[in-house]
Amino acid sequence: MKKPQPGLPSERQILDFIASADAPVGKREIARAFGLSAQEKIALKARLKDMADQGLIDHQGRAFHQMGGVPKVTVLRVVDVTDDGIAWAVPERWEAEGVPPPKLRVRERGRGALGIGDRLLARTEEAGQGWIAHPMKRLARGEELILGVLREEGGRIWLQGVEKKERREFPVIDLGGAAPGDLVLAEKAGRPPRFSARVTERLGDPFAPRSFSMIAVHKHGIPHVFAPETIEEAHSVARQPLGEGREDLRHLPIVAIDPADARDHDDAVWAAPDDDPDNAGGWRAVVAIADVSFYVRPGSSLDREARQRGNSVYFPDRVVPMLPEELSADISSLKEGADRAALVCHLQIGKAGALKGFRFTRAVVRIRANIAYEEAQAAINADAAPAFKWDAALVDEALKPLWACWRALDRARAKRAPLELDLPERRVVLDEKGRILSVAPRERLDAHRLIEDFMIAANVAAAKALEAKKAPVMYRDHEPPAREKLVALKEFLKTHGIEFALGQVIRPATFNAILDKVAESDSRPQIMEQVLRSQTQAYYAPANMGHFGLALGSYAHFTSPIRRYADLIVHRALVSAYRLGEGGLTEGEAAAMERIGESISMLERRAMEAERETIDRYVAAYLAEHVDQVLQTRITGVQSFGFFATVEGVGGDGLVSVRDLGREYFRYDEAARALIGEETGTRYESGQKLELRLVEANPVSGALRFELVEGGAPPPRARIVKRRGRPANIRHQGRRR
Repeated sequence: MKKPQPGLPSERQILDFIASADAPVGKREIARAFGLSAQEKIALKARLKDMADQGLIDHQGRAFHQMGGVPKVTVLRVVDVTDDGIAWAVPERWEAEGVPPPKLRVRERGRGALGIGDRLLARTEEAGQGWIAHPMKRLARGEELILGVLREEGGRIWLQGVEKKERREFPVIDLGGAAPGDLVLAEKAGRPPRFSARVTERLGDPFAPRSFSMIAVHKHGIPHVFAPETIEEAHSVARQPLGEGREDLRHLPIVAIDPADARDHDDAVWAAPDDDPDNAGGWRAVVAIADVSFYVRPGSSLDREARQRGNSVYFPDRVVPMLPEELSADISSLKEGADRAALVCHLQIGKAGALKGFRFTRAVVRIRANIAYEEAQAAINADAAPAFKWDAALVDEALKPLWACWRALDRARAKRAPLELDLPERRVVLDEKGRILSVAPRERLDAHRLIEDFMIAANVAAAKALEAKKAPVMYRDHEPPAREKLVALKEFLKTHGIEFALGQVIRPATFNAILDKVAESDSRPQIMEQVLRSQTQAYYAPANMGHFGLALGSYAHFTSPIRRYADLIVHRALVSAYRLGEGGLTEGEAAAMERIGESISMLERRAMEAERETIDRYVAAYLAEHVDQVLQTRITGVQSFGFFATVEGVGGDGLVSVRDLGREYFRYDEAARALIGEETGTRYESGQKLELRLVEANPVSGALRFELVEGGAPPPRARIVKRRGRPANIRHQGRRR
């Protein structure tokens, strides 16, 4: 590289120097290269600021790069992995307005396979018409960047992280244009234990309405902006005709029953008595599913974006969709009165609810009505529901036959005896401005169970149909509990006087029988939670391991292709297996099923964590107005350092530290999940109800903190066994006051 001439460089000289440098370039490197005096360094700082304001350059930390270009060394996030294992990544930070972030091909050399969402520090180079990334170090999520809120105290600015477990605050050495109160992304600077923070991106006001979900979006790296070419492709495919050769089902009174606030409608159902004499007393049913595979073809921009996201993410205030809104909320969505492309599962259901036959077709449907669960239930219950706007004919033609068919499916479900865990789902209700109106458990109706059982029947049919065709299947696997978890459950149940034999064949009905024994007991919630914790996590894979929780031998997800990539893969497999036209599964996809399954399973877990954390933040914001009040709570978990409690009817988990339980020594009984006072036998255990004072509610982290109520009724005491000395498993957990 030619040595620069001394003196204050021009804008062109600065751009040329940045472009030709082999290492990251900051103000110091520019000043040294051009031999600047102290006065010229001041002028250089002003010139660099002017260039940034003009959009000529950008900076990452202290290093500059040409606007629209990529820094020589930067943090990248993997957004796509092709069927042949090639990873593509984008810069984690990109501020060139109107310029889409470039995709860099990652050259991996013995570093292990990268997956979507992985982060890496890489050296970059421009090669021909594209960019290449050479990994230097793989980064754990959040290893380099901290998501937090700025606050001012004592004349200094501090960064408080949004993680519940992050209790430290970091002094801020570079605000990056942000101000106290802002939600920011920052990078750590310095060395332990004296870390500081440098702001890299301002995200806005974390307490503004509809901001809590964006905290989760940024924390988990969830893609929430579609590339221009993806939007354009969605607009193009949305205008194409539905295609020839579709079965015409527009004469059937098919209805879609969904939540009242549903943003997309994947599925719709219809049922009628079967006129086949071989199925006397049985039913014919149709489960119509949005034909997303017709619009989203393998290898397209839409497909790459959908696989990168894996699924839609649902927050109280917004949806981060898997597909652009023109598809997810419009042309693919099964809307009332509109002709829609559907992949249809035709079911033959026996009198006792057994699945006797099935077939799949591509069809055109016209949904008779989009109905909320509550309204459908009110119509069946013959309630006077002014919100129910459909006439009696629709109830007679569509809803009553559906309910009659469902009763048969329900009988078959009872015989199958799947795992029955009645765990309430919290619903956050917002007003039109995004402010919290209420937080309460979501009501569970027969209408919910009806749709669930029709969808399960269609999912089973999809798996069995592909098996019969010897075609690839993306199974939804749920394996039986691991032995070590069963051993822990046995020890826990023993503390409640319930025997649990490890030698028996474990089925879902085994756990249902345990829950039936405590149906009226106050300990039922805690026992139900422990049964849940003993279960394995479901996942997607091309190998069939069965679905333990549903007590099914073959199960695949088929019914939600608008919001789950797994379902789209199953649709493509059915299109290929039944020769239903274009948009079928490719050979590359079939060969990469295992890798795709691992990726979408990981993305599903990411979405679940983001959704759960956002609900916690909304709950904390709702409870912030109740700080210092005494609330009815229930203990949800116990550890050696304290116990967690949730507010009855609202949710949220808050900690009561063992240090705040007084002077007494507390022993942690791991099997019983209980803290037991060594002197008094005072006992704190999972499921126990007690009054606690709320002393902190942090909406940014979603954390709550409780303390005991002075003078309140004491909790139960355990039977005290006099001992000499102090057992080895008793630790001093309390703080003397």
